[in-house]
Parts: sequence; C-alpha cells; structure tokens
Amino acid sequence: MALYALGILLFRPTSALRGDVVTTWMIGQVSVTRVEEQVGFASLPPEKFIAGLDQAMLDEHRGWLVPNHYDPQADRIITSIHSWLIRTEHHTILLDCCAGNHKDRPGFARFHQLDTPFLARLRSAGAAPEEIDIVLCTHLHTDHVGWNTVRKDGEWVPTFPNARYLISRAENEYGDPRRNPKADADLQRSNAYRDSVLPVIEHGQAQLIDGAHAIDDGLLIEPAPGHTMGHVVLKLTDGSDRALFCGDALHHPLQVYAPHLNSGFCEMPEQARTTRACVLGYCAEERALLMPAHFGAPHAAAIHRRGDGFEPEFVDGQA
Repeated sequence: MALYALGILLFRPTSALRGDVVTTWMIGQVSVTRVEEQVGFASLPPEKFIAGLDQAMLDEHRGWLVPNHYDPQADRIITSIHSWLIRTEHHTILLDCCAGNHKDRPGFARFHQLDTPFLARLRSAGAAPEEIDIVLCTHLHTDHVGWNTVRKDGEWVPTFPNARYLISRAENEYGDPRRNPKADADLQRSNAYRDSVLPVIEHGQAQLIDGAHAIDDGLLIEPAPGHTMGHVVLKLTDGSDRALFCGDALHHPLQVYAPHLNSGFCEMPEQARTTRACVLGYCAEERALLMPAHFGAPHAAAIHRRGDGFEPEFVDGQA
C-alpha cells in the first residue's frame, strides 16, 4: 500500500494549538477563508514525514516550530487539514475538500470513519453547500477529496449540488482504479476515488482540465506535478495583491528553508523538488502569499529570499 497524504496520526484537540477554526485573509478585494477539518500530529517520525530531516534542523528552528508546527515531547510534526474558501465578485470556490465524514479508510486512523462539523464550519464561514459554484481538487489523495461527497440514502452524492468540480485530467486518469492497476492496488487511493471522485463524475459535475486553466482573469490553475502526476496549484491575483494555493507542493514550513526535502509521500521525488522551488520562487518574486493545505497556525506565509534560499514570514488572518 502506497503511503501518501499525512499517514496515520494521533490527535490533539484543536484548542490545544494556536489558531481559530475559521480565519480569513484579504487578497485585494477577494476573501480567502480557512475552513478547518482537523489539526493533529503525525505518528510518523519527523525524518520520515519529511524525508531527510535531521535533529539539527529541528533544533535550529525550534524557537518558532513549537507549539504549532512541532511537538518536542512527542517528537512529532504538527499538521492541519483544511479547505480554502475563496470568494470573488463572480465565484464562490472551495479548494480541496479534506478527508470527509464516514469514509472507509482502514489503516489510516486520521481519515477513517470521521464525524467532524466541517459543513457547520463552512456555513459559519458564510457559505452553504448550495452556494459553492466551483470545487477545485489540487490532487486526488484521500485528505483532499473527502467532502466532495456525502452519504445520502445509502449512496455517495456530491456535497455541493450546484458546483463544477475541476480536476486535472492527468490526475484523474492516473487515479482511476478502473483504468490504472497501480491505483487499484493502492487501497487508500482507490477507495477515495470510488466514494469521493467517481460519484461526482457520474452526476455530471466534473470538469477535467488540461494544462493551465483560467477560472477568470484573476484565478489561474497551473500544473504542478511531483507530489502526484497531475497535481495543480491555483494562482490568485487581485490588483497588486497575489496568493498561491500550493496544495501538497509543500507539507510543512521547514520545506521553505529546505525545498530539496520532500515529504515522505511525494510520488515523483525529483519533479517534486523542482516544483517546490518554482512555487517558492514565484511567491518571493511576485510577493504572493503562500497558502498551503497543511501548515499549522497561522497557516499562511509570505516568502522572502534568504541568500540562495527562502524563509517564511507567517501572516495572521482575521478570526
């Protein structure tokens, strides 16, 4: 079974960590709200969660890592699982849909048979499921597609009945276990596809995209392979303000300092390093706020050049 997403995790209550469940940033006139599903820490050791990470690097950065990004007592990396709710003048977009409720994920305790108030948090962020008109999946791993669907009358149906679900064609073709024996052999990937992707396709709500795809003048989807074959990022521009939603191109802020270090779940390691460097370079040069899928509080960061590398400056949103 291929390991991906965030592995099997142990949990701590969100209240034990810094940050609010619903937090908003403004990118020009566009509001971006983080909608939390869960926060916890990995049972995988840090050096396996981020392949090649050593104790010296953890010690060097401990001052800012604790308590929101690393727990020294447990010796575990802390991660968040959340969606981004993006509201423009024309669109209400939900980017990545976490792990979802009541999904069968044996062997992955963090994702298995959950019962979280994610939809209530979405409503408290100001959007009912019926008001979402676009869902963007950066890729099709378990913790990014779960809320694509909900169980109704014994069947999985799209959670967002009025939405177009944008999915990379390359990602879909690789992830479809009916077409790809490798995906079918991976229980986590195949389960997620069958209960959280295929129903969207069968209901006629999926739009498969190739290459770069503009949602409108200020929102551009671009291929960003490495973590998976068809992984994409979203670039947001409004006036002079910019943001980049990087999905799993980065899993943890330590990778800003060390972009050569992959997560233990990147399927194309060399390409993942190239993509990560490109993402960080874009954010630094264009002053785009980096909005990842799994950073702990405060969840978003400006990226600055630091000699030949980069460093993050965390940016708080408004509760």
